[in-house]
Amino acid sequence: MKYYLSVLAGAMSYGILSTIVVLAYGQGYQLGEVVGTQLITGFILSWMLALYTRFRAGRRTKRGIQRNGNSASASASTVFTRLTWKQRLLLMAAGTPTVITGLVYYQSLRYIPASLAIILLFQFTWISVLIQAISKRQRPDKVTFLTLLILFGGTLLAAGFLEQGLGEFSGLGIALGLMAAVSYSLFVLFSGKAVPSAHPAFRSAWMVTGGLILLCILFPPTFLFNGLIWSQLLVFGLLLGFFGAFIPPVLFAIGVPHIGGDMAGILGAVELPVAVLLSSIVLHEHVSGLQWIGVIIVLIGVALPELYKLRMRRSQSRSRPLYS
Repeated sequence: MKYYLSVLAGAMSYGILSTIVVLAYGQGYQLGEVVGTQLITGFILSWMLALYTRFRAGRRTKRGIQRNGNSASASASTVFTRLTWKQRLLLMAAGTPTVITGLVYYQSLRYIPASLAIILLFQFTWISVLIQAISKRQRPDKVTFLTLLILFGGTLLAAGFLEQGLGEFSGLGIALGLMAAVSYSLFVLFSGKAVPSAHPAFRSAWMVTGGLILLCILFPPTFLFNGLIWSQLLVFGLLLGFFGAFIPPVLFAIGVPHIGGDMAGILGAVELPVAVLLSSIVLHEHVSGLQWIGVIIVLIGVALPELYKLRMRRSQSRSRPLYS
């Protein structure tokens, strides 16, 4: 049960971010300052965790050598294999889409409500399917088509397009939200393939490092030198870094290996209602009953293919003979 709660809490952490960003904008802070403080906080926390993980493994290795000889040191060395610079560069490159996602997603919050921005970001579900279908030159199956239809209909309701009309929203904000979805889709596709043998703590640390380097090129961190970092910006940066760049990767690394990627994908969808609920309560954005119905439909669309896979696996396991 604790592994399910771990993944659930990690997804809920992501849902908090949009509300914090809107509050930071309300205090007059700019995009580069908000994302910059978030990544610097995430960079520090990620490397602290990675170094602590190595230190803890070293202590266990010493105890194992004293008890069992060199077998313990051999097992520890396989877990903490020294990464080559090519592998480090691959991980840093895989981390750059998260920065692009954060920049365009946070920028969209200037033009459209947070409740709409998170719904547009969640379009990465079908965009990922489309990218995979094009890259593999395979047509999606019937379940995927049904899922896409459910997601499309739920999005129209959840975004309020049917009630207010598309013209009531900023076209630039909608475009930025969809760009964030595309960027996040690329991150999901690339991150899982980048040095999967590396320890999760070090994978996360190097990916955050790559994102921070790209951000410093795009937005030089002048807030570190002009004293702005010691204002309320530090509070927003700590919150964003803690809930965005640190807590979710750690909790996912703990829970996903035990519950599987399929169930993690279902539980990860809780980010959507959390973000919409906070935007309604904290930011006082109007979310109608019809929009909440749309949110529920989107969640069903996200969970449908994963539930179908689980059902197929269970039916296959039951159909296998007990004795061969």
